[in-house]
Amino acid sequence: MASLNVKGSLVAGALAAIGASVCCVGPLVLLLMGIGGAWVGNLAAFEPLRPFFIAATLLFVALAFRRLYLVPQACEPGTPCADPRTLKRQRLVFWLVVVVLAALLAVPWVAPLFY
Repeated sequence: MASLNVKGSLVAGALAAIGASVCCVGPLVLLLMGIGGAWVGNLAAFEPLRPFFIAATLLFVALAFRRLYLVPQACEPGTPCADPRTLKRQRLVFWLVVVVLAALLAVPWVAPLFY
């Protein structure tokens, strides 16, 4: 049950980060794929919602951090969560996802340096 909550928090955080960066990453990715048009500019309409998506991302990452580091795990012997390697892998995946989320959130500030 604990790993499900952590996974859910990380997935929700990833979706919120994608929502926060859709105004900037979306048009860039579409242009790199050769897809263009005036409608691509409509993705900039999400820019006013960006602070809410950033807040949601930080909230979900904080919930996953809390579950992994602050709340003691209650596992029955013989279950996968009772194995310390499982917790170690979950923490590794958590930090990898945090790095990807940070990169997604930083795109609007870093992208102008490249074009």
